[in-house]
Amino acid sequence: MTGFDTFAMLDWSSGNDTGPRPRRDAIWLGLVRGGVEESPRYFRNRVEAEAALAALIEAECAAGRRLLIGCDFPFGFPAGFARGLTGCDNPFAVWDWLETVIEDSPRANNRFDVAGEINGRFPGLGPFWFNGLKREIEGLPRRDTRTGHGLPDRRRADADAPGAFSAWQMGGAGAVGGQVLIGLPVLNRLRRLFYGQVAVWPFEVLDKPVALVEAWPGLINPVVKRAEAAGGIRDAHQVRLMVRALARLNPATLAAMLDVSAPEEGWILGLGHEEELMAACEEPLRPPPLRDDCFALPAGVDWTPVDDALALLSARLSPVVGQERVALGAAAGRVLTEAQVARRANPPQANSAVDGYGFAFASLGEGDQVLPLVAGRSAAGVPFPGVVPEGYAVRVLTGAALPEGVDTVILQEDVTLGEGRIAFRGGLKRGANTRRAGEDVEAGAVVLEAGRVLTPADLALCAAVGLAELPVFARLRVAVLSTGDEVVEPGEAAREGQIYDANRPMLLALLRQMGHEAVDLGRVADDRAALRAVLDRGAAQADAILTSGGASSGEEDHVSALLNEAGAMAEWRIALKPGRPLALGMWRGVPVFGLPGNPVAALVCTLIFARPAMAVLSGAEWREPQGFDVPAAFEKRKKPGRREYLRARIREGRVEVFNSEGSGRISGLSWAEGLVELPDGAAEIAPGDAVRYIPYASFLLA
Repeated sequence: MTGFDTFAMLDWSSGNDTGPRPRRDAIWLGLVRGGVEESPRYFRNRVEAEAALAALIEAECAAGRRLLIGCDFPFGFPAGFARGLTGCDNPFAVWDWLETVIEDSPRANNRFDVAGEINGRFPGLGPFWFNGLKREIEGLPRRDTRTGHGLPDRRRADADAPGAFSAWQMGGAGAVGGQVLIGLPVLNRLRRLFYGQVAVWPFEVLDKPVALVEAWPGLINPVVKRAEAAGGIRDAHQVRLMVRALARLNPATLAAMLDVSAPEEGWILGLGHEEELMAACEEPLRPPPLRDDCFALPAGVDWTPVDDALALLSARLSPVVGQERVALGAAAGRVLTEAQVARRANPPQANSAVDGYGFAFASLGEGDQVLPLVAGRSAAGVPFPGVVPEGYAVRVLTGAALPEGVDTVILQEDVTLGEGRIAFRGGLKRGANTRRAGEDVEAGAVVLEAGRVLTPADLALCAAVGLAELPVFARLRVAVLSTGDEVVEPGEAAREGQIYDANRPMLLALLRQMGHEAVDLGRVADDRAALRAVLDRGAAQADAILTSGGASSGEEDHVSALLNEAGAMAEWRIALKPGRPLALGMWRGVPVFGLPGNPVAALVCTLIFARPAMAVLSGAEWREPQGFDVPAAFEKRKKPGRREYLRARIREGRVEVFNSEGSGRISGLSWAEGLVELPDGAAEIAPGDAVRYIPYASFLLA
């Protein structure tokens, strides 16, 4: 199991209490919960930090969230140490032993004395060194004068990590020896306190709610240095950036990092994956924000035709999300930020399209052919190693690279196979049954354009031409809010005059189907102060906000009122049915789409207006839905002045519409499989007349 909901990163210290003011060389904790980063927390001593870790584990377990805690000190020592100290190779035996001998308080601890005691259990002098106290400690040299103890100086992980220090060094720049001796007893107590809920990597299978892992911010040092250069405390930057990287990794990458066998020494999470970690923790490249007046209507505009409204939106919106690189397997549904070029041709070499026999066409004569066979064959992934002489044939299988000397293949069903030779009829064309190199895609060709929403087929194409990662826009985060005193949560007791909230579940599901990240802001009563607070929260968590209800100009329409107060609101009265009022504005720099409260109108306005607008905000192209002319199975007389959308579905090649146009008939939304679009002008429709039908799939819905 590698799926985690909450990530924490601990920067440990073996020193004394550092006081109330945040400082470096202290204890810091970074946290990302549910994808939301929290400010790094400072702890003045280990007592505070241990209590905070226990509280964090308890809270996450109680909430049913899986928690990964990274710690910046080794979980094990070089091979042979555990057996020399405890008589067995189990690293937890070392943890248990240290817990019994380490004495620790905010002002002092006995780590140097314990190091000297451990040295006395090994031959020679060592393995620990550096005495940071004024008094002498038997067995613990002040300088690295160790000899004869028989242990490696570093773990295998430390040797592979540039800049990592030996766990034997008890003091000085970069020393981790003291951190290990002081830190492992704390982790051991947490294991016992939450017995059955904590697993330690890589010593145990991570099948518990909480995972303790060794993680070292030194792996992302270039990114940390850039952050430090801008100001602030390095330790705080380390935990903030490292926990961000862990939280942003796609599950497949994290699983690869965890796929390690180091049962005695332990391992550093992410070692060998430094580039992925640094890419994940980098601040995304973000475009400039939208202007506050981007939704303002031209002077004198009152009722806005649908096409005019769509043209205004299309012209005024631009992407608002950052950019990142993701592995191919995590790219489906994402939006490309730049065109992609094939790194290699597809197919990369000329190959056979069939199972058969290959030869040089120039070696064929007139009439029936008999060719001797060379020994061996060419199979997909296992090419023929030599050259096929002219006048000879070789066995080839589908997908196999054509050996040198082969340009034509005959199907095996068209061959008579004899002892060491084949016979077949004449008439074959040069190049028959072969695929030339680059026949599908040439190396260097553009395979996908910027702004494309990536499909599973696109991923197959990218893989075939050698692309393992793709530059994409971050997912658009869209917050959804329902408003109104009359709205209650489904399942709650509803008083007279109250209705259940049908809009929020519908809109949240729509957003997920469109590939956006949906943020549920809940519902808020007709209270302006409460609505203001929720909009503030939405602006902090999302790139756009969808509200339903309160979008008109009545005295209880608080969405419109607040957007007006903010000075960035336009009430678009659109000539369509159902719908009409659409409040568009900006709240703390975040675009707000104020939808009608009626679920039918809310759905139609979302599909027709919010959907293409959010696509542009997410970096994709503005896309008109694909409609089809289909014979009507209904009759209708329509008045001029407004475009109409009828709930519809196709049966037996004809489109039928829901038996009521009432915008309160929510059952028609479930009944329908698309919409019939009727033009702005008058229309008189009889059965059999062609009408424009737009299936829900054309709106990128399932």
